[in-house]
Amino acid sequence: MRNVTRILTLSNGYHLWSHTCNLGGHTKLLCLHGGPGDTHEVFERFGPELADLDIEVTMYDQLGSWYSDTPDWDDPAIRQRFLNEDYYLSEVEEVRQQLGYDHFYLAGHSWGGMLAMTYAADHPQALAGLIIISMVDNIADYLKRMRKIREHEFSPAENAYMLAIERRGQWTDPHYRQLITHLYHEYVNRRQPAALAHQVDIQAKPVYNYFQGDNEFVVEGDLGDWDFSKRLATIQLPTLLMFADHETMPLTTAKKMVKAMPNARLVVTPDSGHNHMVDNPAVFFTYLRHYFTDLRSGRFTPDPQKG
Repeated sequence: MRNVTRILTLSNGYHLWSHTCNLGGHTKLLCLHGGPGDTHEVFERFGPELADLDIEVTMYDQLGSWYSDTPDWDDPAIRQRFLNEDYYLSEVEEVRQQLGYDHFYLAGHSWGGMLAMTYAADHPQALAGLIIISMVDNIADYLKRMRKIREHEFSPAENAYMLAIERRGQWTDPHYRQLITHLYHEYVNRRQPAALAHQVDIQAKPVYNYFQGDNEFVVEGDLGDWDFSKRLATIQLPTLLMFADHETMPLTTAKKMVKAMPNARLVVTPDSGHNHMVDNPAVFFTYLRHYFTDLRSGRFTPDPQKG
């Protein structure tokens, strides 16, 4: 099967980088990366891992991210127009249309999972199935998990120091950065040295900082009050919820989600952080392949934890 890289020109005039693996595969899978402001990289193994299942996999960098166009984020009008969830949802739909995808599968990781859940609720007729990777249905539970992680990893004095730094916005403080790096190594990228590596930091900081804040362990941006929990049960699609056992997202919430969704299955990747497709690919892709093969054979059933 062929792989192809394409530049998609949006109706707003901006360009998005996209890459499709296994071109011509019967089943279509579109992948939405996290961040916001991260890149397609966590999906790079999806194509090779799913090739023998005849699955065409497309990933792309969202507006402002790495290979795609970056608007002038210093312009207030630009920020108001594009730095919001509605824009990025409309982007998903335009990418789908340009690819010609219909009755396709949608996978979203972290922030991409937020987009995927909302897109699935708004456009159920376009989808055949949904894959949510490490994203809960509300930010409040995520914030509780962050507090528990920090209390577990650091002494009361260290936690007080972190809060003092955060209140002042002194994000470059050396000791604070050391503590945050420790958290990333424990809960985001447990595979060290990291498999995802560049000579420079390629995250789109203006996008990430606007929505999230300085790092994964604070939420000071626009995501702070996001809550999808009341709409979760409206998603009737066969849904795979993929979480890790040592990550930033609370498993307690994932278990509530699978009970609330009428046609969902929850799987947990062991010894892995937030990027578990990188930390433990052998288990992660086994679960992902089971999702597709079970659907094809009629063996996909909702999670037994529902009872």
